[in-house]
Amino acid sequence: MKLYHGSNVQITQIDLTKSKPFKDFGKGFYLSDNIVQAEEMAKFKSTLFGGTPCVMEFEFDIDGMNASYLNMRMFDSYSDEWLDFIIANREGKNAPKYDFVYGPIADDKVGFQLRRYKDELIDRGELLNNLKYMKGITFQYFFGSNEALKYLKLL
Repeated sequence: MKLYHGSNVQITQIDLTKSKPFKDFGKGFYLSDNIVQAEEMAKFKSTLFGGTPCVMEFEFDIDGMNASYLNMRMFDSYSDEWLDFIIANREGKNAPKYDFVYGPIADDKVGFQLRRYKDELIDRGELLNNLKYMKGITFQYFFGSNEALKYLKLL
């Protein structure tokens, strides 16, 4: 399976120590199976931090990973569990740590809804309902350990 990572610098080797904390699924390496989403992220990062937009392509051995004993979590859609996990990670609370996580991206549209929820402008039910009807849900692949990274190959 092909996955893509958008950045403002070319990546030749993944170094998890350079990952930023307080992201959706924790501190780790994030990819998408949507090349357009990766291209948009590369442009965004370049605008924010300088550099040149770069999209790296990876081969993901999903079958190998599924046969492994890694600590994995899958979110097939927006849910109460997904919301709790995102909020805990973004706020640096004691969210469970995983080698690999798959689930919806909390992009700008989702982030706007999360802020409305955090500011108590909408309740949890309305937040999840709003998310359920959003178009163009993009999923992300999170690699949070060097063991999980063994299933990625830079092309």
